[in-house]
Amino acid sequence: MPNIVRIRKGLDIRLKGEAEKVLAQAEPAKVVAIKPTDFHGLVPKVLVKAGDAVLAGSPLFTDKYNERVVWTSPVSGEVAEVVRGEKRRILQVRVLADATLRYEDFGAGDPSGMNRETIVQKLLKSGIWPLLRQRPFDIVADPAKEPKAIFISAFDSNPLAPDLDFVVRNQDADFQIGIDALAKLTKGKVHLGLSPRTSAREFLDAKNVVITAYHGPHPAGNVGVQIHATSPISKGETVWTLGAEDVLIIGRLFRTGKYDATRTVAITGSEAKAARYVRTIIGAPIKDLVGAVGAGVRVVSGNVLTGDNVGADGYLGSYHTQVTLLPEGDKPKFFLTDGWASPGFDTFSANRSFPTWLMPGKKFAPDTNQNGELRAFVMTGQYEAVFPFDIYPVHLLKAILANDIEGMEKLGAYEVAPEDFALCEFVCTSKINSQSIVRAGLDSLKKETT
Repeated sequence: MPNIVRIRKGLDIRLKGEAEKVLAQAEPAKVVAIKPTDFHGLVPKVLVKAGDAVLAGSPLFTDKYNERVVWTSPVSGEVAEVVRGEKRRILQVRVLADATLRYEDFGAGDPSGMNRETIVQKLLKSGIWPLLRQRPFDIVADPAKEPKAIFISAFDSNPLAPDLDFVVRNQDADFQIGIDALAKLTKGKVHLGLSPRTSAREFLDAKNVVITAYHGPHPAGNVGVQIHATSPISKGETVWTLGAEDVLIIGRLFRTGKYDATRTVAITGSEAKAARYVRTIIGAPIKDLVGAVGAGVRVVSGNVLTGDNVGADGYLGSYHTQVTLLPEGDKPKFFLTDGWASPGFDTFSANRSFPTWLMPGKKFAPDTNQNGELRAFVMTGQYEAVFPFDIYPVHLLKAILANDIEGMEKLGAYEVAPEDFALCEFVCTSKINSQSIVRAGLDSLKKETT
């Protein structure tokens, strides 16, 4: 029986459009895009040009400041183009995919019999390394450092999040191999966070890990909450994190010697025509997953709290295992029928402003309208009600806005990532962009302390 940690603060946002437990195989992607913008702080150095032939696992670009870390193609084919934005910033590397994929051979092997450096080199060479993220700073893990622990969350508590029990079904061998490889990367422990409702034997029977169950509302499934409750980060310490599907990719690398970038993605949201699970590949076109998208629909790669607005012509993010379709909030609302003075029978409320708090099973289909503009940033207690860290969230945000490095350190900036403030942003009546503030603060802290 795993240890149980109770998370008492948080908020479950009940939305319509949960993915049905049906798994479909997406059409083979004709083009994929790997986006350097998915990896915060990366300054890419492109290694290919349009017309170059690549295999699945061939390098596309590297980190200009750490050339050991490379990003590789998830498919074989031909480089179509390197898409640049303002000031020639690299936005995407697009690859035209072969009908039948061909792979680089990185060599299969049992990680239990390998040393740490061999495993690190295999993960770096294959391009899987960027799936490992480190805290503090929420950036790609530095292979020159050794973390005190590695954390994996085996459940996602975000709105309409995929059911990872369903996703990992019948993949126990790959998951265990991935765990065994990760265990060699740290002298500490590999931690696996479960929900009390977790039923997948792939998780429950996992070995070489410390299993802990986290009971409570969202953000109980966020790895940051799990780290804070189990092994808080102090100055000078490093913890690595990754998702359950990333563990499967690592397991497949060691079992087959190939970089198999397959993902199972949940198609969700009230505007989804077929809310289901789709097996696809990292960087696949969104339109291949969701089909035709009508006017007035926002397409989000990821969940509604932390995902990216990519549009119908966008591509699946490298870390994302969910696509959400929501109605755009681009129409004015009359205050008596849809606004703040309305009865609110179809409005989700975090603070009992509307009678729907008396309907605990009701689900909602909100649009993207923020229902207000930026206001004064005042103490309301809203953040503290949904923020389960032993940290003062408003004080930390104000220290960041003041660029008070010492204050950030004392108030717990080393422990948080932007996603940990997503609920604060959602409930905030002042409409403060908390996640972008935290991101800027972490960047400033990194610059001053490393």
